[in-house]
Amino acid sequence: MRLVVIAIGRLKQGPERELAERYRTRFDDIGRKLGFRGLDIHELSESRAREAPTRMAEEAAAILAAIPDKSVLVTMDERGNNIDSAAFARHLGQWRDQSIANAVFVIGGADGLSPDLRRKEKLAMAFGAATWPHQMVRVMLLEQFYRAATILAGHPYHRA
Repeated sequence: MRLVVIAIGRLKQGPERELAERYRTRFDDIGRKLGFRGLDIHELSESRAREAPTRMAEEAAAILAAIPDKSVLVTMDERGNNIDSAAFARHLGQWRDQSIANAVFVIGGADGLSPDLRRKEKLAMAFGAATWPHQMVRVMLLEQFYRAATILAGHPYHRA
């Protein structure tokens, strides 16, 4: 199974990008041994429409166009479920074992994700009730991919 992150907006050079790359590399190293075929990140441009509903619809269309066939969709949404790292690892392991081709994780733009897109989700995830900058959500998601892989591998990184 391949993991795919589709994010509205670009992660600029700096400490967030460096940390994201560190976790991506760590995941790739251990993930391949666990049957994960890699981790792709697609950055999509923010809509320039004046009205929020139009921006959300345009961004949703771009996101949907980037989702590969045979994918399970996970949205990163502040209204989503707060799942712990072990449960997250179980989700990834189950999808991998079910031969799901791609697990696609979507990080929306400043206005959030359109209701039409959210209706297609298999899982909505949140990193707590707080609103996080999109750059931080991406870093935290990549860290959770790495942590999930270490849990599945029985590696001591996750000690909870």
